[in-house]
Amino acid sequence: MTDYDNIYLKRSRRRTISMEILPDGRVLVRAPYLAPEDVIKKFVLKNEAWLDKHLEKMQKAKEEAGGADDRLSMEELRELANKAAEIIPERVAYYAGQIGVSYGRITIRNQKSRWGSCSSKGNLNFNVLLMLTPPEVIDSVVVHELCHRKEMNHSKRFYDEVLRVFPEYRKWNRWLKDNESAIFRRMI
Repeated sequence: MTDYDNIYLKRSRRRTISMEILPDGRVLVRAPYLAPEDVIKKFVLKNEAWLDKHLEKMQKAKEEAGGADDRLSMEELRELANKAAEIIPERVAYYAGQIGVSYGRITIRNQKSRWGSCSSKGNLNFNVLLMLTPPEVIDSVVVHELCHRKEMNHSKRFYDEVLRVFPEYRKWNRWLKDNESAIFRRMI
């Protein structure tokens, strides 16, 4: 059963209601400014099974990883950053050639919510925590960001290009979504 004390509401200029589980296990519900409370509550109740399933999965992953003791030390983060600085530029160079794009600076960051980003100038940022994922996940994030050099959006054309270059993208993107809470929790 969902713990409603652990649900936080954030209102904004958005048009729809959404719900996400934050890395620390809290639930964030995003809603339009004018959405009535009863509509928001109905949305949460309608999605209660989804929420319970994912909270349970997150708790199980936490227990399998040994609880809160699996947080990364500064030394471990430095080691991961050094590893990322070797691996990610190689993957970027390889896939940039496949896609036919150029890129700017590559930066490795300690981030709590993003796997990668691409600026309008072509600078690429990648999360150091990618080093805790399978190589295919790293490649899927690299391809995703490089494809933004052709399409700075998430249109059908963008995903067509991603899938042309990396046909297993959806499989590994799903793996990342299923495991990201447990991975991000290691930064907290």
